[in-house]
Amino acid sequence: MVLQDVDLQLSGGEYLAIMGESGVGKSTLLNLIAGLDRPDSGSVTLDGQDLAQLSDDALTRLRRSQMGFVFQAFHVLPYLSVYQNVALPLALLRMEPRKQAPRVQQMLDAVGLGERAGSMPRELSGGELQRVAIARALVHGPKLLLADEPTGNLDPDSAAQVLRLLREQAKSSGAAGILVTHSRPAAETADRILVLGGQGLHEA
Repeated sequence: MVLQDVDLQLSGGEYLAIMGESGVGKSTLLNLIAGLDRPDSGSVTLDGQDLAQLSDDALTRLRRSQMGFVFQAFHVLPYLSVYQNVALPLALLRMEPRKQAPRVQQMLDAVGLGERAGSMPRELSGGELQRVAIARALVHGPKLLLADEPTGNLDPDSAAQVLRLLREQAKSSGAAGILVTHSRPAAETADRILVLGGQGLHEA
């Protein structure tokens, strides 16, 4: 069993960091929280819904509407503009384009990219790409934000800026946020820090 004695509750607006050595199960934990894996025992609930009881299609719909993701590798689509990348979650939710525009522009302004809406990803720095990812993760107002090593590919200055924006935007949106990181300075931007290890999940 990869994960044992893991008990975690998170409220809207709370921003949590999870640390741990490589191989202790941080990625597995994130996959369980996101409903990508199903637990052998226990449960994962989001807004009262037990994820293990949902069909694959229902889980996909829930992730699209209630979750936002920020990854180390950005996962910004290279053939879409900055605006189109950020608008993608709204398009998947079938929001009319005319209703998408003000929300997308609001999020781009919030992460300091209001003037780069028409730019292509190849024209952006790593820090800017991660800011696009943050805007995309929060544009649809998710209840849960999951950030997996979001500063792993960034220089220290860009990393500090991204961590500040990630916290600010998660807080302002009211989302519950989970930051998985190896970096102690990154973890210290969260409200509290938990460590995942042989003794389960415990306060740092």
